[in-house]
Amino acid sequence: MTDVLTKFTRKVPQWRPRLTPVDLQLATDEQLAALKVTPSNTKVSAYVLTLAHDVESLAVRSPLFNAIMYDTGGMRRAERELGALGSSMVNHCVYCAAVHADRHTQIENSTDVTDALFRDGVQADLGQRDRAIFDFAVALSACPPAATDAHMDALRDAGLDSNEVLDLILSVSLFGCANRLMHVLGDPVRPAEDISKTGRM
Repeated sequence: MTDVLTKFTRKVPQWRPRLTPVDLQLATDEQLAALKVTPSNTKVSAYVLTLAHDVESLAVRSPLFNAIMYDTGGMRRAERELGALGSSMVNHCVYCAAVHADRHTQIENSTDVTDALFRDGVQADLGQRDRAIFDFAVALSACPPAATDAHMDALRDAGLDSNEVLDLILSVSLFGCANRLMHVLGDPVRPAEDISKTGRM
């Protein structure tokens, strides 16, 4: 049985790249400069080290990522994560969905929303504001996009202002790109410790 994950989970899986990530010990000055502005606050991930092969793109991508997902003001951080989660679910990016579900849970100190979404999908029972945000993220992430005036009206009715709507559009769009990069460059896999516990892959 393959060890590649295909079901959504809040437990962030390992990510297995299809090409060898940049070795920090062998990285060029340009690569190291770009890697300093990655959003990770713990360590440089294998994904970002893989992106470092294209240092010019990484140097632009990381500040853009930080600005969209972490800047103060505008939409609440948890709601940006919910938008990114909606995009990741539509694009079936198991790794990104896990990351954003986990971050949403940590920020909100509650698993209610992510439990409902992973259990019931787009039909999950959500509050008005979360419902409007998630529905818009799903519609905008469809191919072709299916967002309509009705989705915008629902966002307004839920109390979002123009800056919050812009933040939502940016977070959803960012992961329309990021999800596809994750799919092309590698796979989400079960952590080795999980495999050792079950004896199965």
